Amino acid sequence: MIDIVKLSKTFGTRTLWSDVTVTVSSGEMLALVGPSGSGKSTLLNCIGLLDKPNAGEIRHEGADITRFGRREIRRFRRDILGYLFQNYALIENATVATNLEVAVKPQRTLRGKTSVDIAEALERVGMAGQDEEKIHHLSGGEQQRVALARLMVKRPALVLADEPTGALDHANATAVIDILREMSDAGCAVVIATHDDRVRDRCDAVFAVNENSLVA
Repeated sequence: MIDIVKLSKTFGTRTLWSDVTVTVSSGEMLALVGPSGSGKSTLLNCIGLLDKPNAGEIRHEGADITRFGRREIRRFRRDILGYLFQNYALIENATVATNLEVAVKPQRTLRGKTSVDIAEALERVGMAGQDEEKIHHLSGGEQQRVALARLMVKRPALVLADEPTGALDHANATAVIDILREMSDAGCAVVIATHDDRVRDRCDAVFAVNENSLVA
């Protein structure tokens, strides 16, 4: 799915990480671990084309996505990528349903499956019947579940999750990882930046960003 080859990132005279090389396959969950400040989120942002590395390549299906132009970046984010942000990145003054509808690819709308997909996703995350609730009326845990439902509706090939359990209680954290695990088992590649040992233990592979190595 994604091949990261000799990737480096610097800020001024500081090298955050260098020569990072790791592959994430379809159907695999990879945990990015390391102390605060080691650059886990920055690495995720580079893969998601929200930031640019200073050297190296990120290859998707043989193409170096770090060289993509604006149109190619837009298409990659629309067709391939799903991102689970720490701040959820929801439209706060819109309803739950509206936030999920914007994630539906046009071809799914044409197939008439939009409403079924949204209803099923909300039921799966324990938000059934709350499709007309405004996002700003929801708790943090509920907003996280809406963000998860949005991922399920979009069905991306690659999910990038930045500390997805950081602000959640045990039950909500378990639900988040269960759904990411299900998406991975269905063929999605999932990359998670995390400090949570419970998340780490559910992943197929662990990459220590500060050590630039896979961990057994």
